Amino acid sequence: MKKTYWQIGILTLAFATAGLLIGSSPAYSETAGMERRDDRRDDRQGAQDIRQKGRDVGRETKDQCRDAGGSGPKCRQEKRGIKQDARKAGRKLKQND
Repeated sequence: MKKTYWQIGILTLAFATAGLLIGSSPAYSETAGMERRDDRRDDRQGAQDIRQKGRDVGRETKDQCRDAGGSGPKCRQEKRGIKQDARKAGRKLKQND
């Protein structure tokens, strides 16, 4: 009879220990400041990508305008407008955080 209580006690302890080990969640060492910094870094990268895309589209637009026989000042103005819109979109992305 004593042996059975002893075996049940050990078995219960084993299951409790296993439950604690399985049930523990992973711990993250990142702080709120680190997360905010990562968010800002992502926003800066996104804004940079938007500006680069605007430069590429502006070049393509200017080339198409020139190929269609457009004047130099008119084509430059179109390119400038596209680049300004891209810069504005990039600023808006960074400021909305």
